[in-house]
Amino acid sequence: MARYISLLKFTEQGGKNLKKSTRRAHEFDKLAAKTGVKVEGQYWSLGRYDGVLVLEADSEQKILHLLSELAILGNVRTETMQAFIDTEFDAIVSKLG
Repeated sequence: MARYISLLKFTEQGGKNLKKSTRRAHEFDKLAAKTGVKVEGQYWSLGRYDGVLVLEADSEQKILHLLSELAILGNVRTETMQAFIDTEFDAIVSKLG
């Protein structure tokens, strides 16, 4: 399964409802499970981004569907990238010239 890291920033709406953030996170876990995505971790962070999601799925379409559902809720904006563990990365770069 492929792994994805999604960086989150609160929207104005999300900031106004900050006290409900952890409750929304638990609801997101349930939504992810329904869409076939595993949430490996949810973190609140300091700095440029307000949070980080670590997600795992067998297709980009499932990730896109889940993050689209999250966007519709209007509490966060996301920036998402695929991530690789060491063995996956080694397999990719072993094919270089």
